[in-house]
Amino acid sequence: MDVIPTPAGVTHDGTGIAVGQGPAIVEAYIDFLCPFCRMFEERSGPGLEAMMNQGQITLVYHPLGFLDGLSTTNYSSRAAAASACASDGGRFLPYLHALYENQPPEGGPGLSDEDLVVLGRVVGLTDRAFADGVLTGTYLPWTAFVTEQAVQRGVRGTPTVFVDGAPVPPNLDGIIAAIERTPVRDRYSS
Repeated sequence: MDVIPTPAGVTHDGTGIAVGQGPAIVEAYIDFLCPFCRMFEERSGPGLEAMMNQGQITLVYHPLGFLDGLSTTNYSSRAAAASACASDGGRFLPYLHALYENQPPEGGPGLSDEDLVVLGRVVGLTDRAFADGVLTGTYLPWTAFVTEQAVQRGVRGTPTVFVDGAPVPPNLDGIIAAIERTPVRDRYSS
């Protein structure tokens, strides 16, 4: 297998971007074109980030290209690859928020690569490496790998959430309940 570039913060298995260092692992499989993912992030994201900041969870995002067929330019994969470039610049979560705040409608072209670069500038990604990574598609192969691995894991839609490896409803109450009843296993430690 060819070695594909992976972003900063990638999990040991290469399938997600980990933020935080808490003992419980909360994984979210997301697509930046998915309106349900945007709602999940709006409703659950602040609580998850608070738990992450308090050292309770490691939050792992798996950005997917599931909805490429609902865009005329494979927007889902391009946005996911751009989020990986943002991780390299240490701004993954702010960029994730910016992508959802500027989510295009399904069925159109989505944001252009140049628009994705501008969003990066808005969240502080001003160095040339971010723009170059987005414009050349550095992490498009990684996004394809993450999407393929998600399908192999049984992910059929977005958002899909796991807590310590077990599927849970994609809402904050369900996630918290699962954390409280599940033994902690830090499977992303090296």
